[in-house]
Amino acid sequence: MINRLLVANRGEIARRVFATCRALGVQTVAVHSDADADAPFVAEADQAVRLPGDTPAETYLRVEKILDAARRSGADAVHPGYGFLAENAEFAAAVTDAGLTWVGPPAKVIAAMGDKLAAKALLAEAGVPMLPSWTDTGEVTDFPVLVKASAGGGGRGMRVVRDAAGLSEAVASARREAAAAFGDGTVFIERYVERGRHVEVQIFGDTHGTVAALGERDCSIQRRHQKIVEETPAVVDPELRARLHEAAVAAGRAVDYVGAGTVEFLLAPTGEFFFLEMNTRLQVEHPVTEAVTGLDLVRWQLLVAEGEPLPLGATPPVDGHAIEVRLCAEDPAQGFRPATGTLHRFAIPGASGGFAPTKGLRLDSGVVDGSTVGVHYDSMLAKVVAWAPSRAEAARALAGALAHAEIHGVTTNRDLLVRVLRSPEFGAVRIDTGFLDRHPEVFAPLLPADRLPLAALAAALASAAARRADARVLARLPSGWRNVPAVAQVSRFTGPDGEIEVRYRLDRTGGLAEWSVDPSAADAAPEAADPDPADPDPAGHSATGPGAERSAVALVEAAPARVVLDVDGVRQAFRVHRAGSEVFVDGPDGAATLVELPRHPLPTAAVAAGSLLAPLPGAVTRVHVQVGQRVTAGAPLLTLEAMKLEHQVLAPTDGVVTELPVPVGGQVRTGTVLAVIDGSPAAGDLTPSNPEEDPR
Repeated sequence: MINRLLVANRGEIARRVFATCRALGVQTVAVHSDADADAPFVAEADQAVRLPGDTPAETYLRVEKILDAARRSGADAVHPGYGFLAENAEFAAAVTDAGLTWVGPPAKVIAAMGDKLAAKALLAEAGVPMLPSWTDTGEVTDFPVLVKASAGGGGRGMRVVRDAAGLSEAVASARREAAAAFGDGTVFIERYVERGRHVEVQIFGDTHGTVAALGERDCSIQRRHQKIVEETPAVVDPELRARLHEAAVAAGRAVDYVGAGTVEFLLAPTGEFFFLEMNTRLQVEHPVTEAVTGLDLVRWQLLVAEGEPLPLGATPPVDGHAIEVRLCAEDPAQGFRPATGTLHRFAIPGASGGFAPTKGLRLDSGVVDGSTVGVHYDSMLAKVVAWAPSRAEAARALAGALAHAEIHGVTTNRDLLVRVLRSPEFGAVRIDTGFLDRHPEVFAPLLPADRLPLAALAAALASAAARRADARVLARLPSGWRNVPAVAQVSRFTGPDGEIEVRYRLDRTGGLAEWSVDPSAADAAPEAADPDPADPDPAGHSATGPGAERSAVALVEAAPARVVLDVDGVRQAFRVHRAGSEVFVDGPDGAATLVELPRHPLPTAAVAAGSLLAPLPGAVTRVHVQVGQRVTAGAPLLTLEAMKLEHQVLAPTDGVVTELPVPVGGQVRTGTVLAVIDGSPAAGDLTPSNPEEDPR
């Protein structure tokens, strides 16, 4: 029996395993980096052991540190979570050799499936259908193809190549990313199937020879080859479902599989399917399987690790439909690059945070209010899961919960997820791995541009109410009161597209007598002029800016955290939350993040014209140009590595590179100057054409 379990992972993964352990009466041990010392998973464990350092390479991926933590804490078993260590055969063998119970498949199985090239050859002999693949670029004649990392997954080290000209660079780039992520830069090339669906089968095996399929999941909605929406059951016909399950079980039996695993397939439009890989771990998307089967898959993992047979009389029936989304800290304005910051508020209405199978809404999260999202780890904040009797109901419930969520302090992919779930194509199951490429409309923010003025007005009114609530002198005066009532109140914010100026005037009863919002107010005067006596609308319920000129707006309620406006006869409530100068507004049409500007700003240091600033913290891994070199718009200047991914920094305009202040290997913070480009016509080219890459 397992009595004390160490979880060799972090965040929501550790919290998920701890939840089952609490239900079973198993004691828990967390390991944590210095950066995670105050994380929720550390507080929830019965014991916690510090792993000195911050980065995964210094902490969570150090086998000797994990084993030492198990020894010091008295753990008798190790669960690797569902990160990279879960597929590390050396780690599994080391845990077993130390006399500890390993919660996962045997090391030999992990090794066999970890080498994707060897796995394809082995399972092809078992009759599992395969795509053609190559290791030599010279053998590739048909395009498009997909370059894949042999040792990893999660979309890292993966590139689509559509012609021979781009193959060599794609292979080199994939090798670098795979080596950084997995410690192994081996890649191979596979035929790329256009409009294929990514369908995977959850399998489970025990030490008594049983291998069972627990249903399939459709994970076709992907960005950068990383899953963002997963659902079960997949919308396929019963005959195809049976063949998928049979192939997955055959793959498991071919390697004497034990524990939880996932066999991934690519489903072609023709109805053919091909093996992609076997993940020898519990998947991030396992909660949707739990939702429709009612099973606790972590409990099954622990029972199998103790030598118990699978508690399975027959394949469990599937009840209803479940959809999961991966909510990630990403900046849509920066091409969905990973984002960092402090989560001032994180709330999903109606969601259960118990990390257990449930009907309705489930939240598996590694963060809470006040959590810091740093640069060292994966950008995923949480998984949000909705179960309902039908697919359409599950999609609607999940989209509604996300749209009404309060996520303040870190930009996320929330709006993208909502638009995908609400899109007619998703509803009609017209989905495949290229879905996002074909539907750019889903990348639009939820809040329409013509509704931003109302959000800004709500922010201004709430901020004024907050100042009144905190006032120590003349606190009984209404907000915005002046000796000269014709002069408007002025608040200035920075918004998604620049500076916004809000002007409003309240009447003697506290009602909104006049308001206007100028979204391009950088040069506006700080005080409004008196209203024009010839104005045909003396009440002045109007806003400058797109689409808002005709709205008649009345103030119903203004409090520090809530503003209610009557817009053309329809009451609309806005939730407002302040954190320092940041103001977060959640309204019926979407959310806005504004930064309130001081009335009398202090002078700040200017950044040189043409400066390219680091979009996020990270390390410069390559410099592609030299000082003095002429570049064209879109040319790669540097490669920045952050959150386990490579990010290219591109020239925004034609010009000459005049500064490259950060060498290869240099660590940068958000806003650090990476390069300076002189785009003036007089800028000269000081280097010969086609210079070699800067050796720094």
